[in-house]
Amino acid sequence: RFSLLLLNLEEYYFEQHTANHIINKDCKDERKFRGSLKICSKSIIFEPDDNIQPIIKIPLRDCITIKALEDNEANNPFTRSTSGGISVVCTQVFLIKERNVIAPYKTVRGRTEHLFQLDVAGKVGDVVQTLHQLYRASCLDKMGDQAAMITAILQSRLARTSFDKNRFQSISETLHMECKAEMVTPLVTNPGHVCVTDANLYFQPLNGYPKPVVQITLQNVRRIYKRRHGLMPLGLEVFCTENDLCSDIYLKFYNYQDRDEVYFLIATYIENHIAEHTAESYMLQWQRGHISNYQYLLHLNNLADRSCNDLSQYPVFPWIIADYSSSVLDLTKPETFRDLSKPVGALNKERLDRLVTRYQEMPEPKFMYGSHYSSPGYVLFYLVRVAPEYMLCLQNGKFDHADRMFNSIAETWKNCLDGATDFKELIPEFYENDSSFLVNSLKLDLGKRQGGKMVEDVELPPWASGPDDFLQKSQEALESPYVSEHLHEWIDIIFGYKQKGSEAIAAHNVFHPLTYEGGVDLNSIMDPNEKVALLTQILEFGQTPKQLFTTPHPQRIIPKLKSLSRTSSHSISIAESPVSPNEESFEDLTEESITLAWNNIAKLKLDKQYKIHKEAITGIAVTCNGSSVFTTSQDSTLKMFSKDSKTIQRSVSFSNMALSSCVILPGDTTVISSSWDNHIYFYSIAFGRQQGVLMGHDDAVSKICWRDGRLFSASWDSTVKVWHCVPGETLSNKKHHFELLAELEHDVSVNTIDLNAANTILASGTKEGTISVWDVTTATVLHQTLCLNMIFLLFLLFSSFFRTDSRHLLSTGEDCCFKVIDVQTGMLISSVTTEEPQRCFKWDGNTILSGSQSGELLIWDLLGGKVTERIKGHTGAVMSMWMNEQCNSVITGGEDKQIMFWKLQY
Repeated sequence: RFSLLLLNLEEYYFEQHTANHIINKDCKDERKFRGSLKICSKSIIFEPDDNIQPIIKIPLRDCITIKALEDNEANNPFTRSTSGGISVVCTQVFLIKERNVIAPYKTVRGRTEHLFQLDVAGKVGDVVQTLHQLYRASCLDKMGDQAAMITAILQSRLARTSFDKNRFQSISETLHMECKAEMVTPLVTNPGHVCVTDANLYFQPLNGYPKPVVQITLQNVRRIYKRRHGLMPLGLEVFCTENDLCSDIYLKFYNYQDRDEVYFLIATYIENHIAEHTAESYMLQWQRGHISNYQYLLHLNNLADRSCNDLSQYPVFPWIIADYSSSVLDLTKPETFRDLSKPVGALNKERLDRLVTRYQEMPEPKFMYGSHYSSPGYVLFYLVRVAPEYMLCLQNGKFDHADRMFNSIAETWKNCLDGATDFKELIPEFYENDSSFLVNSLKLDLGKRQGGKMVEDVELPPWASGPDDFLQKSQEALESPYVSEHLHEWIDIIFGYKQKGSEAIAAHNVFHPLTYEGGVDLNSIMDPNEKVALLTQILEFGQTPKQLFTTPHPQRIIPKLKSLSRTSSHSISIAESPVSPNEESFEDLTEESITLAWNNIAKLKLDKQYKIHKEAITGIAVTCNGSSVFTTSQDSTLKMFSKDSKTIQRSVSFSNMALSSCVILPGDTTVISSSWDNHIYFYSIAFGRQQGVLMGHDDAVSKICWRDGRLFSASWDSTVKVWHCVPGETLSNKKHHFELLAELEHDVSVNTIDLNAANTILASGTKEGTISVWDVTTATVLHQTLCLNMIFLLFLLFSSFFRTDSRHLLSTGEDCCFKVIDVQTGMLISSVTTEEPQRCFKWDGNTILSGSQSGELLIWDLLGGKVTERIKGHTGAVMSMWMNEQCNSVITGGEDKQIMFWKLQY
């Protein structure tokens, strides 16, 4: 049941030991589960022999202690046999494939101890030492430092081993070269040793998985390609067939000299047996009808670095058919087909006009599309039914939301035409013979859609009688006369002269510069953390194929077209297994309730409204039990409103200047308010008095946040300050003590701030529209993005609204635009135009609930770039917004001096 897909991305599997997992809850009844203990670079994995039991995955970063158990240790659970014992105490465990069912991982949180007894007791010391090394690496703050330490450990292991020559097929083989490399499969790599002889290519995995040695007979090799892997020229892919989609082995070397030497040795052997094919030689065969459209596209993908083993560079095939509503597919009508002379993003003129306008107004580097036409996420979107474990690997043990799954061919095509950020093309499987990716034959529990329907098989167009018929008709469409006449136009866009430069601009075919080969030189980036972040962003975003042609591609000579049969193989084969619904943890249910709330956010209804201030309301904070609501206002008062009695219970004025925001400290004992008089005030709820004042800025304080005992304050004095606060003793006259931990300097006034879920990254927005992303631990700026064209920035929030990813940042300003920024790179990835400024908002990464200048609450589909619902609210601008943790209760404060209570009514 174990596979490398159980590892995290960029994780290595080092070694395995036969062991017992010992469960001893009451120290009397001891239970043992026999299995295999896997030591990986970021986790410990135990695979029980009994398929009913789940695979246990313990992230090293969540470990508290890892130690060998001594014979004389007190309360030793190994009462009958103490040898070979390892104790792992951790705070989080993942349970995988329970009852051998492929399903989202179950998370067990809380302190637990796991005892493993190795069969070979003498290895315990080495194993514990290795785990301690890897644990130290996993605890490093920055990903670049982690990667560097793990790489050092890996290279040390490889240096201590070599290829086992006893694995040669014949004692008469002559060794040509040996080097270190990694075998590449989708999403994962496996380190080991490569050996080339006069007869064979060998790869011996360091861990002996999935078998002790992989052997390729050179006599069987038909094609070999140098590959760009992770943006570096280090890959090599070998094929033993002429037309298959998938290779026999894909290797990634640690330096290009080793790669080139292995290539030379194999290519020299091949030259004596078969002729090498270039893009031009394939083009000539295609023009004359010697190979099919499918085969030609397959070869072009291979020549352009596209590989089934690299999901960030998976082979890309075009949408061909544009008719998914007719009962009969008519391949003689031009309107049945997609316009192959345009990229997907340019097929809808109305959408294209918006994108071009944005492009023209965008500063350099300009790009038209905020997402790519091929990426790992898009590939697995199509293949999730046959490759569920790949999806779980990519998405940290979870499937995507049911409504975002590949549910319908017609729906997917429509979204590619109309969606604000959806420009994806297809994959080769749509033109092959294996229809399993359209059928939920594994009986996977992929979730329930909004209307209550379970995600099952892909819904096919009316003209297809079934999955096989759909593929058959798709193949006929790809090989049809119309496509043969126009396929060269699509090749110009994807692989040809319209891929880059002025021709790409004219063809509306411009993607982000980092997606193109040569768009970034990783060797020139010295900071390992910046390098890892940039590489991760590019690989997830997608990459443009290598440019194969720099002049217009010739058209096919139609009279020469022949009817050709072709062989095809599926990229990923998954063994069938019975699947039952997954048991959900409490956290899963909480996540589901939040998702349910956001799916129904348009059903928000006004419950009550109260006019409680004399001026606009600037801030809202609510106690944990929801009974008391604190508000700040431009009328200089902090008010405490009771939901139960519907009355104002406190009204406090600290000065005659406006208050700008407020937060309640954990425990509901203190409220902090920021003021335009440059001060921050602490108010005791229990004692009804001012408890302290922080005179921390030289101009108005615009926004405050409180996280983990630290206060973050933004000000018009062009700074954000980080304070450590030690509260005074409540029953004495002692005041609060404040210690300034960091001062984040800006060029102009700071209007708003927010922190990510881990409280490690802070985003700030200024009056000139600059968004800065800061590393809180080092008080250094990571990125600065001027995305609002020097226009007053109003509000920003991380995407981790009650979640943990914090990958994206949404901002809004008086330029009437929502803009999404990638936190890791500072890249602007999406923009949605609004009719008027939106003063505040909440969002879940896909849907936005915003408060407008006119007083309405608006529901936005961020992907579609449009308003889906308008809810009448305040008579003036919505100035502030609060939402509870379940996302089903909202409070807004307005320019009309009112607070409004909103509830979701399902």
